[in-house]
Amino acid sequence: MIHEIDLDGVFPAMATPFDADGGIDFDRLRADARRLETAGVDGLVPVGTTGESATLTHDEHVAVVETVCEAASIPVIAGAGSNATHEAIELAERSAAAGADALLLISPYYNKPEPAGMEAHYRTIADAVDVPQIVYNVPGRTGRNVAVDTAVALAAHENVVGYKAASGDLGRSGEIIERTRANDFSVLSGEDALTLPLLAAGARGAISVAANVEPGRVVELVDAALDGDVARARERHHELGPLFRALFVETNPIPLKEALRIRGHGAGRLRSPLSRLSTPHREALEAILAALDGDDRADAAADAGASTSDDGSERATGSETGEPAGIER
Repeated sequence: MIHEIDLDGVFPAMATPFDADGGIDFDRLRADARRLETAGVDGLVPVGTTGESATLTHDEHVAVVETVCEAASIPVIAGAGSNATHEAIELAERSAAAGADALLLISPYYNKPEPAGMEAHYRTIADAVDVPQIVYNVPGRTGRNVAVDTAVALAAHENVVGYKAASGDLGRSGEIIERTRANDFSVLSGEDALTLPLLAAGARGAISVAANVEPGRVVELVDAALDGDVARARERHHELGPLFRALFVETNPIPLKEALRIRGHGAGRLRSPLSRLSTPHREALEAILAALDGDDRADAAADAGASTSDDGSERATGSETGEPAGIER
């Protein structure tokens, strides 16, 4: 277990694959973890919102964490939150025991605690479980924002190392970045379309849905922004813009599961009450992915031409499939 975790970079919010009987497809899960690691991502985030944690039993939840930890050698940040503090502690402890290097803790949903109760919830978990923890603010799911003052106060706790920003409010996230600069604390984008502006404000990376489908491009976007190459980051941001929008045109992970199916990474099955992506949105998604694939082929052809020597012989491009090196499918 990595007690000190580097939160710079790209951390795909993994989907949980299901088999024809509705159980977890552990072979596909292992394959996805290895595929993403090979593509160059910096860590993996199973059993969060995108992983359909709401429809997993606790035993399934822990089994997913354990499987991903065994399959990959990069850090694993496990979703482990609950709207009951005692239950969140139990899930956090079990996820840590399964091998998770850090925990992603959604704020309490439905019961909508006031700021004092919210802070006490997170502090109690951080005191009880000695693993790096990330506060996850997604009010569209929970019905309540984590107050800026609460996030700033929690940043002083040695086990609270980050904040996943998924409120859609750049001002709120920017203030948290501003007020925690003196702490060992990282703000991560939780919305692909806002990753570039948040990085410009001082965020350190992204917990990304799109990185499941386009890991190479998302890594390039984030790495370029962190390196100060704004033009390159902007280029990738706009290139991926249609995909960012398509992946949230219906409830996440409905479009993502369909995109993974189209790309050949599983059957795209969802657990009820989620249903398959509607036909018009499916057709639009297929066109977006085809366009990205076409860009890859054009890039590969250009690379192949550039690698041809003066005597007409070809030098290796690093890909036997026609895909440009560094773009993992």
